[in-house]
Amino acid sequence: MRQVRFNHLLGLAGVSREVITEILDSAEAFLEVLERPIPRVPSLRGVTVANLFFEPSTRTRISFELAEKRLSADVVNFSSIGSSMSKGETILDTARNIEAMKVDVVVIRHSAQGAPHFLAERINAAVINAGDGTHEHPTQALLDMLTLRHQVGRLEGLKVLILGDILHSRVARSNIWGLRTMGAEVTLCGPATLIPREVESLGVNVTHNLDEALAWCEVVNVLRLQLERQREGLIPSLREYQRSFGLTRERMERAGREIVVMHPGPINRGIEIDSDVADGPYSVILRQVTFGVAVRMAVLYLIAGGERVIE
Repeated sequence: MRQVRFNHLLGLAGVSREVITEILDSAEAFLEVLERPIPRVPSLRGVTVANLFFEPSTRTRISFELAEKRLSADVVNFSSIGSSMSKGETILDTARNIEAMKVDVVVIRHSAQGAPHFLAERINAAVINAGDGTHEHPTQALLDMLTLRHQVGRLEGLKVLILGDILHSRVARSNIWGLRTMGAEVTLCGPATLIPREVESLGVNVTHNLDEALAWCEVVNVLRLQLERQREGLIPSLREYQRSFGLTRERMERAGREIVVMHPGPINRGIEIDSDVADGPYSVILRQVTFGVAVRMAVLYLIAGGERVIE
Protein backbone atom coordinates (compact mmCIF):
# COMPACT_ATOMS: atom_id res chain seq x y z
CA MET A 1 0.00 0.00 0.00
CA ARG A 2 1.27 3.46 -0.86
CA GLN A 3 2.01 5.47 2.24
CA VAL A 4 0.36 8.82 2.71
CA ARG A 5 2.82 11.53 3.70
CA PHE A 6 1.80 14.53 5.79
CA ASN A 7 3.73 17.09 7.82
CA HIS A 8 1.41 17.79 10.75
CA LEU A 9 -1.78 16.53 12.37
CA LEU A 10 -3.62 19.67 13.49
CA GLY A 11 -7.20 18.39 13.18
CA LEU A 12 -9.45 16.19 11.07
CA ALA A 13 -11.32 19.00 9.31
CA GLY A 14 -10.36 18.69 5.67
CA VAL A 15 -8.34 15.49 6.13
CA SER A 16 -9.11 13.02 3.35
CA ARG A 17 -10.49 9.52 3.64
CA GLU A 18 -7.20 8.27 2.19
CA VAL A 19 -5.14 9.79 5.00
CA ILE A 20 -7.52 8.61 7.75
CA THR A 21 -7.53 5.09 6.28
CA GLU A 22 -3.73 5.04 6.13
CA ILE A 23 -3.49 6.06 9.79
CA LEU A 24 -6.00 3.41 10.87
CA ASP A 25 -4.33 0.72 8.78
CA SER A 26 -0.94 1.61 10.24
CA ALA A 27 -2.42 1.51 13.74
CA GLU A 28 -3.55 -2.07 13.05
CA ALA A 29 0.09 -3.06 12.58
CA PHE A 30 1.06 -1.38 15.83
CA LEU A 31 -1.71 -3.18 17.71
CA GLU A 32 0.17 -6.37 16.90
CA VAL A 33 3.37 -4.81 18.24
CA LEU A 34 1.63 -3.99 21.54
CA GLU A 35 0.74 -7.68 21.97
CA ARG A 36 4.38 -8.80 21.84
CA PRO A 37 6.29 -9.84 24.99
CA ILE A 38 8.57 -6.84 24.36
CA PRO A 39 6.24 -4.23 22.81
CA ARG A 40 8.89 -2.06 21.24
CA VAL A 41 10.16 -1.42 17.70
CA PRO A 42 13.06 0.75 16.49
CA SER A 43 10.91 2.66 14.01
CA LEU A 44 11.69 6.13 15.42
CA ARG A 45 15.15 5.52 16.79
CA GLY A 46 17.04 8.80 16.54
CA VAL A 47 13.83 10.88 16.40
CA THR A 48 13.23 13.31 19.28
CA VAL A 49 9.68 14.11 20.35
CA ALA A 50 8.75 16.92 22.77
CA ASN A 51 5.44 16.71 24.63
CA LEU A 52 4.20 20.23 25.42
CA PHE A 53 1.19 20.00 27.72
CA PHE A 54 -0.04 23.43 28.75
CA GLU A 55 -3.17 22.14 30.47
CA PRO A 56 -3.82 19.15 32.74
CA SER A 57 -3.92 15.73 31.11
CA THR A 58 -3.41 12.17 32.27
CA ARG A 59 -4.70 9.75 29.62
CA THR A 60 -3.58 11.66 26.54
CA ARG A 61 -0.14 12.56 27.90
CA ILE A 62 0.62 9.03 29.09
CA SER A 63 -0.73 7.55 25.87
CA PHE A 64 1.52 9.74 23.72
CA GLU A 65 4.53 9.09 25.92
CA LEU A 66 3.98 5.33 25.77
CA ALA A 67 3.55 5.49 22.00
CA GLU A 68 6.80 7.40 21.62
CA LYS A 69 8.74 5.00 23.82
CA ARG A 70 7.26 1.95 22.08
CA LEU A 71 8.68 3.41 18.85
CA SER A 72 12.11 3.94 20.50
CA ALA A 73 11.98 7.73 20.10
CA ASP A 74 13.83 10.07 22.44
CA VAL A 75 11.20 11.80 24.59
CA VAL A 76 11.22 15.21 26.26
CA ASN A 77 8.27 16.10 28.52
CA PHE A 78 7.33 19.71 29.20
CA SER A 79 4.75 21.06 31.63
CA SER A 80 3.86 24.74 31.97
CA ILE A 81 3.71 24.32 35.76
CA GLY A 82 7.03 25.50 37.17
CA SER A 83 8.36 26.34 33.70
CA SER A 84 9.66 29.59 32.24
CA MET A 85 6.12 30.34 31.07
CA SER A 86 5.30 31.23 34.66
CA LYS A 87 8.02 33.88 34.30
CA GLY A 88 6.48 35.41 31.18
CA GLU A 89 7.90 33.30 28.37
CA THR A 90 5.51 32.90 25.43
CA ILE A 91 4.45 29.63 23.84
CA LEU A 92 6.40 30.56 20.71
CA ASP A 93 9.56 31.26 22.72
CA THR A 94 9.18 27.92 24.46
CA ALA A 95 8.67 26.05 21.21
CA ARG A 96 11.59 27.77 19.49
CA ASN A 97 13.89 26.94 22.38
CA ILE A 98 12.82 23.33 22.27
CA GLU A 99 13.28 23.25 18.52
CA ALA A 100 16.78 24.72 18.95
CA MET A 101 17.52 21.54 20.88
CA LYS A 102 16.93 19.69 17.57
CA VAL A 103 13.48 18.30 18.34
CA ASP A 104 11.81 16.62 15.35
CA VAL A 105 8.17 16.39 16.52
CA VAL A 106 6.16 18.53 18.94
CA VAL A 107 3.00 17.17 20.56
CA ILE A 108 1.00 20.05 22.02
CA ARG A 109 -2.07 20.31 24.22
CA HIS A 110 -3.25 23.84 24.95
CA SER A 111 -6.36 25.58 26.23
CA ALA A 112 -6.23 28.13 23.40
CA GLN A 113 -8.00 27.21 20.18
CA GLY A 114 -5.57 27.24 17.27
CA ALA A 115 -2.37 26.93 19.32
CA PRO A 116 -1.09 23.94 17.28
CA HIS A 117 -1.75 25.81 14.02
CA PHE A 118 0.10 28.84 15.41
CA LEU A 119 3.15 26.69 16.14
CA ALA A 120 3.04 24.78 12.85
CA GLU A 121 3.29 28.04 10.93
CA ARG A 122 6.33 29.22 12.89
CA ILE A 123 8.59 26.25 13.65
CA ASN A 124 10.22 23.59 11.49
CA ALA A 125 9.31 20.60 13.65
CA ALA A 126 6.24 18.52 12.86
CA VAL A 127 3.27 19.38 15.11
CA ILE A 128 0.62 17.01 16.48
CA ASN A 129 -2.49 18.44 18.11
CA ALA A 130 -3.23 16.68 21.41
CA GLY A 131 -6.23 18.94 22.04
CA ASP A 132 -6.68 22.68 21.59
CA GLY A 133 -9.37 24.45 23.55
CA THR A 134 -12.85 23.49 22.37
CA HIS A 135 -11.59 23.10 18.80
CA GLU A 136 -10.26 19.61 17.96
CA HIS A 137 -8.71 16.46 19.41
CA PRO A 138 -7.82 14.46 16.29
CA THR A 139 -6.07 11.45 17.81
CA GLN A 140 -9.06 10.82 20.11
CA ALA A 141 -11.37 10.68 17.10
CA LEU A 142 -8.94 8.40 15.26
CA LEU A 143 -8.75 5.97 18.17
CA ASP A 144 -12.55 6.04 18.40
CA MET A 145 -12.77 5.11 14.71
CA LEU A 146 -10.20 2.33 15.10
CA THR A 147 -12.19 0.95 18.03
CA LEU A 148 -15.37 0.96 15.94
CA ARG A 149 -13.66 -0.75 13.00
CA HIS A 150 -12.74 -3.58 15.37
CA GLN A 151 -15.99 -3.72 17.30
CA VAL A 152 -18.52 -3.25 14.48
CA GLY A 153 -16.43 -4.03 11.42
CA ARG A 154 -17.19 -0.91 9.42
CA LEU A 155 -17.47 2.87 9.46
CA GLU A 156 -19.39 3.36 6.20
CA GLY A 157 -23.08 3.76 7.01
CA LEU A 158 -22.54 3.30 10.75
CA LYS A 159 -25.10 5.17 12.88
CA VAL A 160 -23.23 7.02 15.64
CA LEU A 161 -24.83 9.08 18.39
CA ILE A 162 -22.66 11.67 20.16
CA LEU A 163 -24.30 12.47 23.48
CA GLY A 164 -23.75 15.32 25.92
CA ASP A 165 -21.90 18.62 26.04
CA ILE A 166 -21.24 19.13 22.34
CA LEU A 167 -20.71 22.89 22.73
CA HIS A 168 -17.46 22.59 24.70
CA SER A 169 -16.21 19.32 23.22
CA ARG A 170 -13.14 19.12 20.98
CA VAL A 171 -13.71 15.35 20.90
CA ALA A 172 -17.14 15.86 19.32
CA ARG A 173 -15.80 18.15 16.61
CA SER A 174 -13.01 15.80 15.55
CA ASN A 175 -15.38 12.84 15.61
CA ILE A 176 -17.88 14.67 13.44
CA TRP A 177 -15.23 15.50 10.85
CA GLY A 178 -13.67 12.06 10.88
CA LEU A 179 -16.81 9.95 10.96
CA ARG A 180 -18.54 11.97 8.26
CA THR A 181 -15.46 11.69 6.03
CA MET A 182 -15.49 7.92 6.50
CA GLY A 183 -19.18 7.67 5.56
CA ALA A 184 -20.82 7.30 8.97
CA GLU A 185 -24.12 8.91 9.91
CA VAL A 186 -23.88 11.15 12.98
CA THR A 187 -26.58 12.44 15.30
CA LEU A 188 -25.96 14.81 18.22
CA CYS A 189 -28.05 14.72 21.38
CA GLY A 190 -27.99 17.00 24.39
CA PRO A 191 -29.62 20.06 25.93
CA ALA A 192 -30.29 22.84 23.43
CA THR A 193 -27.94 25.09 25.43
CA LEU A 194 -25.06 22.62 24.88
CA ILE A 195 -25.52 22.16 21.12
CA PRO A 196 -23.66 24.69 18.89
CA ARG A 197 -25.82 26.82 16.62
CA GLU A 198 -26.03 25.77 12.98
CA VAL A 199 -24.09 22.57 13.69
CA GLU A 200 -26.33 20.80 11.16
CA SER A 201 -24.25 22.50 8.46
CA LEU A 202 -21.57 19.89 9.25
CA GLY A 203 -23.87 17.18 7.93
CA VAL A 204 -25.17 15.90 11.27
CA ASN A 205 -28.63 15.54 12.76
CA VAL A 206 -29.66 17.02 16.11
CA THR A 207 -32.18 15.74 18.63
CA HIS A 208 -32.98 16.50 22.25
CA ASN A 209 -34.80 13.21 22.85
CA LEU A 210 -32.36 10.58 24.10
CA ASP A 211 -34.77 7.65 23.87
CA GLU A 212 -35.45 8.37 20.19
CA ALA A 213 -31.73 8.74 19.53
CA LEU A 214 -30.94 5.41 21.19
CA ALA A 215 -33.66 3.72 19.12
CA TRP A 216 -31.82 4.93 16.00
CA CYS A 217 -28.12 4.46 16.75
CA GLU A 218 -25.70 1.53 16.70
CA VAL A 219 -23.07 3.36 18.74
CA VAL A 220 -23.33 5.96 21.48
CA ASN A 221 -20.27 8.06 22.33
CA VAL A 222 -20.94 9.69 25.69
CA LEU A 223 -19.08 12.94 26.33
CA ARG A 224 -17.90 14.11 29.71
CA LEU A 225 -20.11 16.81 31.17
CA GLN A 226 -17.52 19.49 31.83
CA LEU A 227 -18.47 20.38 35.38
CA GLU A 228 -15.98 23.26 35.48
CA ARG A 229 -18.03 25.03 32.78
CA GLN A 230 -21.44 24.61 34.33
CA ARG A 231 -21.14 27.81 36.33
CA GLU A 232 -22.28 29.41 33.09
CA GLY A 233 -25.80 28.26 33.91
CA LEU A 234 -26.29 26.27 30.70
CA ILE A 235 -28.13 23.46 32.51
CA PRO A 236 -30.62 23.79 35.40
CA SER A 237 -28.80 21.25 37.60
CA LEU A 238 -26.74 18.08 37.43
CA ARG A 239 -29.77 16.11 38.60
CA GLU A 240 -31.89 17.49 35.76
CA TYR A 241 -29.14 16.73 33.24
CA GLN A 242 -28.84 13.15 34.48
CA ARG A 243 -32.60 12.68 34.34
CA SER A 244 -32.86 13.84 30.72
CA PHE A 245 -29.52 12.89 29.18
CA GLY A 246 -27.76 10.44 31.49
CA LEU A 247 -27.07 7.04 29.90
CA THR A 248 -28.65 4.53 32.27
CA ARG A 249 -29.25 0.80 32.12
CA GLU A 250 -33.00 1.43 31.94
CA ARG A 251 -32.57 3.58 28.84
CA MET A 252 -30.32 1.01 27.22
CA GLU A 253 -32.87 -1.73 27.94
CA ARG A 254 -35.68 0.34 26.43
CA ALA A 255 -33.69 0.55 23.20
CA GLY A 256 -34.14 -3.21 22.98
CA ARG A 257 -30.87 -4.10 21.24
CA GLU A 258 -27.12 -4.02 21.61
CA ILE A 259 -25.55 -0.56 21.39
CA VAL A 260 -21.79 -0.04 21.55
CA VAL A 261 -20.93 2.35 24.40
CA MET A 262 -17.93 4.69 24.19
CA HIS A 263 -16.53 7.48 26.38
CA PRO A 264 -13.31 9.51 25.95
CA GLY A 265 -12.81 9.82 29.71
CA PRO A 266 -12.55 10.86 32.41
CA ILE A 267 -16.02 9.68 33.41
CA ASN A 268 -18.46 11.46 35.70
CA ARG A 269 -20.16 8.31 36.95
CA GLY A 270 -23.80 8.76 37.83
CA ILE A 271 -24.08 11.96 35.80
CA GLU A 272 -23.53 11.42 32.06
CA ILE A 273 -23.29 7.63 32.40
CA ASP A 274 -24.07 5.07 35.08
CA SER A 275 -21.39 2.66 36.27
CA ASP A 276 -23.32 -0.44 35.20
CA VAL A 277 -23.36 0.92 31.64
CA ALA A 278 -19.75 2.15 31.62
CA ASP A 279 -18.60 -1.23 32.93
CA GLY A 280 -21.24 -3.26 31.10
CA PRO A 281 -20.93 -5.86 28.35
CA TYR A 282 -21.36 -3.39 25.47
CA SER A 283 -18.78 -0.90 26.73
CA VAL A 284 -15.53 -0.52 24.78
CA ILE A 285 -14.15 2.27 26.97
CA LEU A 286 -11.03 0.39 28.09
CA ARG A 287 -10.43 -0.86 24.56
CA GLN A 288 -10.38 2.78 23.44
CA VAL A 289 -7.47 3.37 25.82
CA THR A 290 -5.46 0.47 24.37
CA PHE A 291 -6.21 1.48 20.80
CA GLY A 292 -5.19 5.05 21.63
CA VAL A 293 -1.56 4.00 22.04
CA ALA A 294 -1.59 2.21 18.66
CA VAL A 295 -3.17 5.20 16.88
CA ARG A 296 -0.65 7.61 18.34
CA MET A 297 2.17 5.27 17.33
CA ALA A 298 0.78 5.32 13.78
CA VAL A 299 0.51 9.13 13.67
CA LEU A 300 4.03 9.59 15.02
CA TYR A 301 5.42 6.99 12.62
CA LEU A 302 3.78 8.52 9.54
CA ILE A 303 4.56 12.12 10.47
CA ALA A 304 8.20 11.28 11.16
CA GLY A 305 8.46 9.91 7.64
CA GLY A 306 7.14 6.38 7.78
CA GLU A 307 10.27 5.17 6.05
CA ARG A 308 11.57 2.91 8.78
CA VAL A 309 10.28 -0.65 8.66
CA ILE A 310 8.01 -1.91 11.44
CA GLU A 311 10.12 -4.89 12.51
